[in-house]
Amino acid sequence: MLDLHRLRVFRAVVATGSVGGAATALGYSPSAVSQHVTALQRETGLALLEKHGRGIVPTDAGRRLAHESESVLDRLAELESVAADLRAGRSGRLTFAYVASAGTAWVPPVVATLDREFPDLRLDLRLVELDDGRLDPDLEVVVEQAVGPRDAETEVLLEEPYVVAVPTGHRFAGRDEVALAELDGERWVDNDVVQGPCRQVVLDACAAAGIVPGFHVEAHDYPSALAFVAVGVGVTVLPRLGTVTMPDGVVAVPLAEPAPRRRLVLRTRPSLREHPAVRRASELLRAAAARTTAT
Repeated sequence: MLDLHRLRVFRAVVATGSVGGAATALGYSPSAVSQHVTALQRETGLALLEKHGRGIVPTDAGRRLAHESESVLDRLAELESVAADLRAGRSGRLTFAYVASAGTAWVPPVVATLDREFPDLRLDLRLVELDDGRLDPDLEVVVEQAVGPRDAETEVLLEEPYVVAVPTGHRFAGRDEVALAELDGERWVDNDVVQGPCRQVVLDACAAAGIVPGFHVEAHDYPSALAFVAVGVGVTVLPRLGTVTMPDGVVAVPLAEPAPRRRLVLRTRPSLREHPAVRRASELLRAAAARTTAT
């Protein structure tokens, strides 16, 4: 392969018309410029310069090489600029996956900030619950038990309890807490996909309490499940973060004995750890989790 740096030096000689002119333009010594040109001639097997009077001019081969190298070196400069933009987070693409509750409570303001601060960055947003098995995100907010890339770096954002959402007229509505076993016999509204990790947390806690949830209505998200609760169809058990958009006529009561809990974790690719947009997204997600914990 041709040495690109030597090509740049040779082009400078052709453009300025002399070794001295190229040396001045590049900040090199004339002898260094001559050495680069000599090495390029040896590398190509071509005579690129010839004497003309007291100066030098490019040979036909030299003129052709200088002309053809122009587009190559210009394109390389563009690629170097793209690489600099990627390092600075000014362009490129990131895939960001998240569980539905984080998508409602945290993700919109995070994305709005990233759009404003990194306008050339493309964000590919995906809902974890709708993963078809091909999900391979650059960063994600998921339940800790969820399977992820083995090389992903993980940090805990939030550990939170589950609550039971009931209509305001329900017998549990005024309670400080409800034992999970007391929900045995209630009409449950499901709120997650069948294989959802948040649903599994509930099922595991129910098994520990010795009950089987009696799902009466199948919904696949928290807002839909809460809407069923609001009209008196049943009760639903969900993480506290899922109650940020509670409809009128519904109250959330803490669960106990045992209280289901989940951990939301942030996973990022190690290769993107220093990417400015990834660092900023991580910072914003930590702040959102801290605000949730404080409420």
